[in-house]
Amino acid sequence: MNTITTDKAKELIKETNGKIFSSTFIKKDNTIRTLTARTGKRYKSKTGRNAPYKAKEFNLLPVYDMKIKAFRMLNFNTLLTLTIDKTNYKIK
Repeated sequence: MNTITTDKAKELIKETNGKIFSSTFIKKDNTIRTLTARTGKRYKSKTGRNAPYKAKEFNLLPVYDMKIKAFRMLNFNTLLTLTIDKTNYKIK
């Protein structure tokens, strides 16, 4: 398993160009969650309002959860592992 930084993880996710990837991270309630997601889809609010904050300012990335079929935020501060194209990465 390769060890990478969070900045490298951001680059690798950006380079997926909408391909499905998997990640493991710690949720706010301190449980570990595995997320199968993709980028490239854009969220459209049903009310037409904008988000009250900028995700990048909080080290977050909006992704589309393939299992739940909903948008979620991937927190790079608590990211543990990343799998892209059957290559596993450990985040330090």
